[in-house]
Amino acid sequence: MTIEAPAKVNLVLRVLGRRPDGYHDLETLMVTLALHDTLTVEVCGEGIVVTCSDPEIPCDASNLAHKAADAFFRATGRPTGVRIHIEKRIPHGAGLGGGSSDAAAVLLALNELTGADLPVERLEEIAATFGSDIPFFVRGRAAWARGRGEVLEAAGGLPTFPILLVKPPFPVSTAWAYRAWAAAPATGEARRLPSELTLQNDLEPPVFSKYIVLPALLRWLEEQPEVEAAMMSGSGSTVFAVLRQSETDLAKRVQAEFGETFWTHRTHTRS
Repeated sequence: MTIEAPAKVNLVLRVLGRRPDGYHDLETLMVTLALHDTLTVEVCGEGIVVTCSDPEIPCDASNLAHKAADAFFRATGRPTGVRIHIEKRIPHGAGLGGGSSDAAAVLLALNELTGADLPVERLEEIAATFGSDIPFFVRGRAAWARGRGEVLEAAGGLPTFPILLVKPPFPVSTAWAYRAWAAAPATGEARRLPSELTLQNDLEPPVFSKYIVLPALLRWLEEQPEVEAAMMSGSGSTVFAVLRQSETDLAKRVQAEFGETFWTHRTHTRS
């Protein structure tokens, strides 16, 4: 079975405080993108085997797709094995949710392939046991996520708009970003779109204080004539620009200004 696993951006990410379980209470608005990984999931005799087109991605039990398969088999009591191949397009350590989306895709694929026919709510419960963003990707619709990310509320009426993703040649650790925020809680800058949607990310202050190229990139993007607004997604390191039009040579100008090691991808949000 072949299944797509979409990327996401956070249009809003407010960090409300640290929880007793070590996670943080959040209020975040997430939307999926046309950019996606492609997974091939095949039921086999026994065991979990994960392969990936990106050699930098670990394929052992630390991989979220591996964890998803293990969690599904334990939850359903089915001893079936699986082979999973991930054709990677979403960069890792980018704040775009690639690993979480891959995990949700595995849950959805196994639910169909094994005939378990679990309701989507049960899949979300399983997803929440090993990742905060994974329940969002089970449905893959625009949603507000609260708690540590597992309490979801559909967000209807959002416009679809073109986006340019820009990732510098380094990742940002999500765990580090939240620890840095907890050490010096701060509120991210609010940026208003013409649609009356306000962008805000509370992880920008701690991440920008360490990775100084990111605020420089964001300010440069905001100065470009085709950019409505720009913001970091999740814990970074990707900065995304909301565009006034989809046809632009902005990606080429980014690389001319910051270097060819900066990955760029033009895509759009999905309603």
